[in-house]
Amino acid sequence: MRKIALTVAAVLLGGSFSLASAQSRVEAGLLLDYLSVSQTKTNNFGVGGRFGYGIRHNVILEGELAYGYGLNFHELYRNVTTGDITAIEQTSIGVTEGLFGPTLHPPHGHLRPFVTLKGGFVDFRLSPSLIPYSDVVSTVLGIRTSSLNAAIYPGGGAEASLGPLGVRLEFGDAIYFNNGAHNNLRITFGPIVRFGRSR
Repeated sequence: MRKIALTVAAVLLGGSFSLASAQSRVEAGLLLDYLSVSQTKTNNFGVGGRFGYGIRHNVILEGELAYGYGLNFHELYRNVTTGDITAIEQTSIGVTEGLFGPTLHPPHGHLRPFVTLKGGFVDFRLSPSLIPYSDVVSTVLGIRTSSLNAAIYPGGGAEASLGPLGVRLEFGDAIYFNNGAHNNLRITFGPIVRFGRSR
């Protein structure tokens, strides 16, 4: 009797585990990241990764991290007294973005449009200033003095897939907050892989 009870318990637990795994869906992908930074007027490119877990048949909770390589731009310095441009310096800027939030899409299909709203951070890495004057201030002082900024990201796009493999194209507005909101075009593209069964 004890062996039968253990066998029945094992079958029930195994059945509920396979049902739970059939209802969950995991998605992972790599991405090429383009971010147009409005304050510096630079077009930053980088690479990143994305991981998502299906919590409902049409909702995935996603987290993503992207690293944008250093890019040179001309940083202007103004005289604090007169407001005149005093110096121009070649500065390098790199960007790291970390975002997390829900993505809504149709539950089935080979071409699936989606919308997303994520929150997180945008971290700027600027090369140190070599300007020796104390009476000048950078025109991008906000991101020079506070490199880690809160961000929200509304976006949308489409996924095309064949079986578990696919590609994803996404457009959105990476809004970071540094002395006000700054809107920045963000585009990502890359392969995706799905694990588990779709609901």
